[in-house]
Amino acid sequence: MDGVNASGVRATARIVARDDGRGGTSLPVLEGDGPLALRRTRGSGAEARVMLVGAMSGPLGGDHFRVEAGVEDGARLRVGSAAATIALPGQAKGEAHYDVRLTVADGGELHWLPEQLISVRGSDLYVTTHVDLGATARLVLREEQVLGRAGEEPGRLSSRLRLRIVGRTVLDQELACGPGAPGGWDGPAVLAGHRAVGQLLVVRPEFAEEPVTARVLGEGAAVVPLAGPAALVTAVAPDALRLRRLLDEAALTF
Repeated sequence: MDGVNASGVRATARIVARDDGRGGTSLPVLEGDGPLALRRTRGSGAEARVMLVGAMSGPLGGDHFRVEAGVEDGARLRVGSAAATIALPGQAKGEAHYDVRLTVADGGELHWLPEQLISVRGSDLYVTTHVDLGATARLVLREEQVLGRAGEEPGRLSSRLRLRIVGRTVLDQELACGPGAPGGWDGPAVLAGHRAVGQLLVVRPEFAEEPVTARVLGEGAAVVPLAGPAALVTAVAPDALRLRRLLDEAALTF
């Protein structure tokens, strides 16, 4: 663990995936402690699989968590989490931070599929996800955010998702919800009263030749092509179960 002090817990987890030269993927770096424990699970074919296991509650107010994953040329990595991440209020003042940094080299492939993030009443969390890809990298990234537990008002949740391909920014968007967020976050132009919001980001080199067509995917979801070999699905739903169903159905369309 990086440290525990009056301002909260600081912790970092790191993953490096590398082509092992034998048709598989090795993990020369797999480091995590405290609230960010990492476990390698059974892979499939050339793909290595890692599970992020929450060893402590949090993030709490004042905590700063960071997860870094790098996928090298020819490697394939799938990362999930054992349970939802729950943002909680803490004794320390100030917002909590959860930063994710993902890098995929040419010829690498990453599936980043964590469970939902739940914003509990009284919490204050800022999430950032920055992704840097090579020209022929492949990516499937899912984000799901749930505002409050059953029958509960949410805390404040701010998130930023940024995607760069060969150094060019393809996507950079932010969303703020809950107390203190800019007005209109719960209005018809944003969440329209829903309490679960999610995104599915898909990057494939072949999209450069055959771009994805913008379309509505049932009630509450839509797909839009991005200015690069990428597409973004955005979905809103009344609850986490229906949100996951929408995103799973969207994934089957690619």
